Amino acid sequence: MRSIIKISFLFILLTNISACNKFLDKLDNPNLVQDPPLDGLLATVTFKTGTNVYSLGDVTSYYTQYLASNSSGSDADIYNEVDYSTTWTNFYTAMSNLKQLADKAAVQNSPHHQGIAKILLGFNINLLTNTFGDVPYSQALEGLNLLVPAFDDQATLYTTSLNLLDEGIADLEKDGNGFEIDSRSDLIHHGDTDAWIKTAYALKARYLNQVSKSAEYSTTEILAALDKAYTSNDDDAMLTAFEGLSPWNEAAVNNANLNLDGWLSTQFVDALNGTTFGVMDPRLPRIASITKFGDYRGTPNGEGRIGSGTNEEESYLSLDGFYSAAGAPLLMITNAETEFIRAEASFRNDDLPGAYAAYIAGITAHMTKLGVAESDMDAYLANPAVGVGASNITLDLIFKEKYVVMFLNPEAWVDARRFDYKYKDFELPTGASLDDFIRRLAYPSVETSRNGANVPEVNSLKERLRFDE
Repeated sequence: MRSIIKISFLFILLTNISACNKFLDKLDNPNLVQDPPLDGLLATVTFKTGTNVYSLGDVTSYYTQYLASNSSGSDADIYNEVDYSTTWTNFYTAMSNLKQLADKAAVQNSPHHQGIAKILLGFNINLLTNTFGDVPYSQALEGLNLLVPAFDDQATLYTTSLNLLDEGIADLEKDGNGFEIDSRSDLIHHGDTDAWIKTAYALKARYLNQVSKSAEYSTTEILAALDKAYTSNDDDAMLTAFEGLSPWNEAAVNNANLNLDGWLSTQFVDALNGTTFGVMDPRLPRIASITKFGDYRGTPNGEGRIGSGTNEEESYLSLDGFYSAAGAPLLMITNAETEFIRAEASFRNDDLPGAYAAYIAGITAHMTKLGVAESDMDAYLANPAVGVGASNITLDLIFKEKYVVMFLNPEAWVDARRFDYKYKDFELPTGASLDDFIRRLAYPSVETSRNGANVPEVNSLKERLRFDE
């Protein structure tokens, strides 16, 4: 996996904050920084949370078959256990900093800093538990059990992530007590507390929608949360500040320099190039490089590259694509995603007109964000394979289009498992080590070696997590 981006660039971003530019590269070492300011911590946690979306997406995108390895039989492709200690550590570093920010904001009576910290803490917890299952939380961030914490169960963690969102909303609705957010230290919403409240409700709708297989599922609660969430692409939560190359741009640059990276799966490419559904999706040229044959071709998961890897026989993340151009954003949750949450909830609520309207709105929002020409957008929506009308909308169509919208986002793996991988022509990778699709990750060695007595047993990567049962 690519190395996690350093955070020293924050010195540049915060040069006008008098107390910040002397400590931001030291926040992980409490012996060097005893009393970091709130805005410095906020810069750190917004950056780290955004890059956690990338680092986890770089793992899960092989399981959703957005990406494929250029090497035959790659562990990431064929469901062998991979040690994701770096990803695990990155999450706990971010959550420790978030706990520090929340506690410090409570002492200083800065509810807006505290509210953002709680929202991002819930965000990180939700991503982590939906990947690994039971994980340490209640004993993991402070206290005597810091090195050998107990594992919280998935039901508790799910409730905790929702509660943190509600608490964060309540904090952000309070008066700031003079501790207003500096726009330069908030690398996601730039100090806009109303935007953070919308994001919290968008995340609440996402989490409520995750339990679609459970009796807990409530379309009423989901739709109520969505009514307070996003209304346009301007609301999207994303990270756009980086030191040097943005993460997926680095992948594209690496590949161009023959450090092979960012190869696209046949499953994803065929879903967009007309092979699977008989319609060319105009988003594909905004994502993928074109081959020397003048078309778009993916790499089959598990099989590796067709040729030498230097002759453009396959499609890769494009150097000028939306997700992988210079400075490309890391998307945490978007207006397009919330439209598809609305489409699914409306469909399950037997509101077919509402489901279809949200389905069309979600496609439109995503194409607009990627810069698709209006004429190409109109042609795609008019195609009978896409513009099916309210009476013909199906859950399969909703998941099919949401799959494109969620490209590279780790939440796409939650969707794939909720949908039982029923995407058209979705197959096990060649040489898969499991006889069914992967459902979870194994615990990393950084935890099993230090805290083995508390680590739950994992019998198979086919084991379903709580939301997937």
